[in-house]
Amino acid sequence: MADIRDLLDQLWDGFKQLNPQADQIHALLLERGETIVNDHIAFRTFDDTRVDWQILARPFLAAGYEVKDSYHFEQKKLDARHLAHSDPSLPKIFISQLQLDEFSAELRHKVRYLLDQLTTEQLTADDFCASGRGWSLRFDEYQLLATESEYAGWVAAYGYCANHFTVFVNKLQSFDSLTELNSFLKKQGFALNTHGGEIKGSPSDYLEQSSTLAPEVDVSFADGVFAIPGCYYEFAQRYSMPDGQLFEGFVTKSADNIFRSTDRR
Repeated sequence: MADIRDLLDQLWDGFKQLNPQADQIHALLLERGETIVNDHIAFRTFDDTRVDWQILARPFLAAGYEVKDSYHFEQKKLDARHLAHSDPSLPKIFISQLQLDEFSAELRHKVRYLLDQLTTEQLTADDFCASGRGWSLRFDEYQLLATESEYAGWVAAYGYCANHFTVFVNKLQSFDSLTELNSFLKKQGFALNTHGGEIKGSPSDYLEQSSTLAPEVDVSFADGVFAIPGCYYEFAQRYSMPDGQLFEGFVTKSADNIFRSTDRR
């Protein structure tokens, strides 16, 4: 178990570099006496067999995680899986992948050109999901991909890392609701994703979610350093289902809008 916790720490350290707001939000919550529990960590990839969800899931499956459900996002042309561990202290894992065949030949060619740059050593590393960008990329190539798919552009720019971490709102003591937490964050100057409403989902869906808008960070491309949206922080409040069990899954119509937290603005 120590190894998976080391990997989670590595992912958190990389996430903070791509979302400098994370430490700020943590500090504000800790000042209120909160204990912060992570609901889930999300990853993005392509459905190419060299890097598909099964590749990113390897260290988690080896640590005892199990696949719990699958999802399809028609609008975003994505498939996803969510994994969970029997140890409730370990966060859920959400891995989505872009369906390359749903996009232009130009996008498919460019993505495969990038993936061809990965070595066998990189692809088989235990911490591949935290390895970052393993290929050379020009800024105009990033822009070309992002114009057709913001998701593809983001993965091309950052490679393999945590796309977001998620505060489990149910475990916060000084907020009665996600609405209250959102109000607090806005008063502190954090911009929230309002696509589909500030709060995605509802108690009737058994899940409410909100997120910050990914702040821009400086990224090194082959032809210079450019500022683009990095990672975002998500907040999830879960509700009990009719059988009394807390809902542990995800809601596709909500996630569609959450994905937009990394869109260029």
